[in-house]
Amino acid sequence: MYKTKKVVVVLPAYNAEKTLAQTFQEIPFEVVDEVILVDDNSTDNTVSVAQDLGIHHVIKHEKNKGYGGNQKTCYTKALELGADIVIMLHPDYQYTPKLLMAMIAIIGEEVYPVVLGSRILGGGALKGGMPLYKYIFNRFLTFSQNVLLGEKLSEYHTGYRAFSKQVLRAIRFQNNSDDFVFDNQMLSQIFYAGFEIAEVTCPTKYFEGASSINFRRSAVYGLGCLKVSLVHRLCKWGMLKSNLYP
Repeated sequence: MYKTKKVVVVLPAYNAEKTLAQTFQEIPFEVVDEVILVDDNSTDNTVSVAQDLGIHHVIKHEKNKGYGGNQKTCYTKALELGADIVIMLHPDYQYTPKLLMAMIAIIGEEVYPVVLGSRILGGGALKGGMPLYKYIFNRFLTFSQNVLLGEKLSEYHTGYRAFSKQVLRAIRFQNNSDDFVFDNQMLSQIFYAGFEIAEVTCPTKYFEGASSINFRRSAVYGLGCLKVSLVHRLCKWGMLKSNLYP
């Protein structure tokens, strides 16, 4: 609990057996009440490792539902458990769990309803091993999205995110894609609904075993992000309707 608020960490997992234990052991359980691991039909021993660690809520997809589909299961289960604060933490140890306390406090103290761990603030992305082409790609997409959405985030592409239950209940995340663009659709929905987003500087690690997508999928993802932002703007202007927004 954080000041009577129930805190749930969700772990969207795919082939995370090698890094799950290290991630799990750094979670601050003095404030985290529940951990949910959703395994997206891994081909390794992620589920058995999670069970050995004592994670009580382990859900295994019988078919791979994709990164977005995994998150839908994560957030739905967290809300079913009565979470007030939900944090998505990747179990590949690319993002440090040591920032959980800060992100929880920002929402728990009702300063902001959403917090992102930004790899761009502080210049930690390249130091942490982010490939140069991905950094440039990130900067171009973020600039374009800020222009289209009228916002000022340092990046839209971090996988380290915390939400209040009010935000998750207000947006239509179940209508989003099951692929990687899910993350950007969520941020678009959050801004569309009028919520503010905070960012904290987050170091990142690129290493063998950390999740990543190849150049082709990155290009498809980038085009999808631009489409999301354009649809957002057209809907705001009343020129288009989308089931992503009320």
